[in-house]
Amino acid sequence: MTTGFGFWDYFVFIAYAVLILGVGLWVSRDKKGEQKTAEDYFLASKSLPWWAIGASLIAANISAEQFIGMSGSGFALGLAIASYEWMAAFTLIIVGKYFLPIFIEKGLYTIPEFVEKRFSTNLKTILAVFWIALYVFVNLASVLYLGGLAIQTIMGFDMMYAIIGLALFAAAYSIYGGLSAVAWTDVIQVVFLVLGGLVTTYIALNTVSGGEGAIAGFSQVWDAAPDKFHMIIDEFKTDGSLNSQYLDMPGIWVLVGGLWVANLYYWGFNQYIIQRTLAAKSLKESQKGIMFAAVLKLIIPLVVVIPGIAAYVMINDPEIMARLGDAGQLNTPSLDQADKAYPWLLQFLPTGLKGVAFAALAAAVVSSLASMLNSTSTIFTMDIYKQYINKNADDKTTVRVGRITAFVALIIAAVMAPLLGGIDQAFQFIQEWTGIVSPGILAVFVLGLFWKKTTNKAAIIGALSSIPIALFFKFVDVPNMQPWMHQMGMTALLTMLVIVIVSYLQNKGADDKKGIDFSDSLFKTSPIFNIGAFAVMVILAALYALFW
Repeated sequence: MTTGFGFWDYFVFIAYAVLILGVGLWVSRDKKGEQKTAEDYFLASKSLPWWAIGASLIAANISAEQFIGMSGSGFALGLAIASYEWMAAFTLIIVGKYFLPIFIEKGLYTIPEFVEKRFSTNLKTILAVFWIALYVFVNLASVLYLGGLAIQTIMGFDMMYAIIGLALFAAAYSIYGGLSAVAWTDVIQVVFLVLGGLVTTYIALNTVSGGEGAIAGFSQVWDAAPDKFHMIIDEFKTDGSLNSQYLDMPGIWVLVGGLWVANLYYWGFNQYIIQRTLAAKSLKESQKGIMFAAVLKLIIPLVVVIPGIAAYVMINDPEIMARLGDAGQLNTPSLDQADKAYPWLLQFLPTGLKGVAFAALAAAVVSSLASMLNSTSTIFTMDIYKQYINKNADDKTTVRVGRITAFVALIIAAVMAPLLGGIDQAFQFIQEWTGIVSPGILAVFVLGLFWKKTTNKAAIIGALSSIPIALFFKFVDVPNMQPWMHQMGMTALLTMLVIVIVSYLQNKGADDKKGIDFSDSLFKTSPIFNIGAFAVMVILAALYALFW
């Protein structure tokens, strides 16, 4: 299938590609007579302003798994999937106030580096290897697959060619330029991402209303599918049978249960997210960037969830489908093909705007690829190569190894990506399987940060034991534990319990010698941050009250 790209669509998309490559390569250039240092390459010379940090956080986060996967979940589940976005806004405030001050005070390059300072080199290495494997085999591969799926559906290109094209695009500037190139191009990517997403949302809602506007279309979507606008999904249907959607988004437990594990892990201890905040000019600048990202998170469901719900209404309304005619029949997604909902919508955009929407999708994919590549190379170079292979590596060698690592990671991910074919609701799939390992990592970090009695031995035992605990809940039918969010939350609690018990047995209740002491002023935040945090929480309360 192709969606009838015209001259102006190609023009807009090519202009976007040239702009991104031009800015990326310009930022990447070496100043005359100067050699890039490790800080230049991996932390953008610690010079990023707040608005670049906030934009880069969103660009790194919003990828094909959101545009394609979350729209697919909106198509299948409804607005409830928006909890990932809205709860992330609250999570970012927590990270900005309580995690960032510690990380920046310690001058970190990588999250595993914190593990070494707080616990040991052995645990750092275990987690570094885990993160590299997760980024390459899950994150990079899934982003390439979903991006390739979108291009295949929209343009009719072969999946493998689409994957190779995306990989080369991301590699063209990110591997050479490092975090500076990634972060500064992300500022442009976010503009395309939000603008293209809002255009798609408007066109979808306007199509539903028969050309009477997006507000009329939203009202019609609400009337046609009211069950899609509940943030809290009931466990049982009206006939008393189990609601299968509850297994993915288990009611009130989304707000007070396992989703907190996924959010705190992702936004607080995920290298390719937190690396931007470590590259700030100062702690206050970093916190302002976090707050900017939290505000943007409030509007992301308009871009990635509402289109999926609109597609559901369009496909299930014979009158709308008759109005769409032959165009509506092209690759029309069924309920078991939810991830085709967003690409299907793009065909209804007029010439020119298709190019904008496609550029937004490409921006989402390429910015996330660039971020993951940079973080993979940072972890390998700083935590593996400099630790075990060449402790005395100079800046020139370090930067070269970082570039080679990113290139190798990209090749492996491109080979793996087509193997993910056949996955439906890929966003949920990625969250579920990442949830096997994230509870153990979260337990180690939270107790390591805020409980001074936590020992290195206890952290290692906790991290290793979390995997069999998670697999037990996944494959053994434990009563009331079928939703994977319940499994994730319980795994985190049990892992923390293991760490607490081992720490007490080892130190008899005494503080660990590497426990972190906090100054009275460490967690003080600026009035701007405090006002922003209050405003975000009020808006979140209003949203959940409206869509309960």
